Amino acid sequence: MVVTGIGVVAPGQPGVKPFWELLVAGQPAVRGISLFDASGYRSRIAAECQFSPAAAGLNSRQADSWGRATQFAVTAAGEALAESGVLDGADPFRVGTALGTSCGEMGRMDLEYAVASGLGRDWLVDEQQASPYLYDYLVPSSMVREVAWLAGAQGPASVITSGCTSGVDVIGHARAVIAEGAADVMIAGAAEAPISPVNVACFDAIRATTARNDTPQTASRPFDKTRDGFVLGEGAAVLVLEELQRARRRGAGIYAEIAGHAIRANAYHMTGLRVPGRELADAISGALRQAEADPSEISYISAHGTSTPQNDVHETSAYKIALGWRARSVPISSAKSVLGHSLGAAGTLEIAACLLAMEYSVVPPTANLREPDPECDLDYVPLTARQQRLDVVLKVASGFGGLQSAIVFTRPDRRGR
Repeated sequence: MVVTGIGVVAPGQPGVKPFWELLVAGQPAVRGISLFDASGYRSRIAAECQFSPAAAGLNSRQADSWGRATQFAVTAAGEALAESGVLDGADPFRVGTALGTSCGEMGRMDLEYAVASGLGRDWLVDEQQASPYLYDYLVPSSMVREVAWLAGAQGPASVITSGCTSGVDVIGHARAVIAEGAADVMIAGAAEAPISPVNVACFDAIRATTARNDTPQTASRPFDKTRDGFVLGEGAAVLVLEELQRARRRGAGIYAEIAGHAIRANAYHMTGLRVPGRELADAISGALRQAEADPSEISYISAHGTSTPQNDVHETSAYKIALGWRARSVPISSAKSVLGHSLGAAGTLEIAACLLAMEYSVVPPTANLREPDPECDLDYVPLTARQQRLDVVLKVASGFGGLQSAIVFTRPDRRGR
């Protein structure tokens, strides 16, 4: 299965081109929160998308009734489909959709509950004040519905909500749907709009986010000794997947093959991680086995790299276990240093970055990595992008609840096909 289209709405300007330019430049898109008054919160910064529904081509009904994550998803899907051209002559019953998300439209739910409850004053809410679209904000499947309607896709439709691994797992799931013969094409990605009072409060409560409010652009610093938590982000990325020979027959441009995917869990703690990182290491090994790839072949690793003290050490240990000596020499970087952490959407956004890195033979840098943590002693590509051909790329993700995922991308001609 290969990727033939990419669409992105990311912090900064929407679109694949601005997204890639921001990553390669290592310019963090982090500012003070503008989507609500965050003055009373511990963490008051985020990586927001500069998104206008009208500029994205959405009509007034869509802008008013859809939540922000749905708007992101549909916009990204439109860009991916336009690039791919996959719908021309496609059987709609053989086109499927899948979206990953962690919070769904929780931000819009937060807002609408405030309206219906007198800003939280009333236990019994006034249903006359509630939005007629309130149910859509409750169920994440509403996002998949809109993407399917956009494409006229009548094949399999699903939602993957596995926390911060959702964006990786949804691409692995879409690959499996095509492999089992249930669809010829999958429109798959993830969307998240978690910059809202309730979500910011949740992360404040467990001190997972950074408190560097005075220096937002340098606040997300994965693998740096001075890191103190992640920066919340938002956005969406959508990919078009199809079988390799089908893509070749229609002359489609191919980014990469999705060669392997694996999921593990640590069965340990809601937010805690076992220090050796064996579960993540096993997911990496499982994905490499599926891809029939040896650790020595890996050209680049897109890290989970949240900028939390615990995660970055855990991840470093997992690479050493899974890859052995190769862990010391393979370039690794974290896009969250630029984009913040968009929870369920982070994995697909970072997969989009992997595919573009393969396309342009460039390893994007880890921004703000100026004082490497001695416990994070691998090649985390500090500050400056590198020119390098990439044939085999590994992307990992780690989520609350102990979920660990890995996915491998290769050039389609790697095995002489």
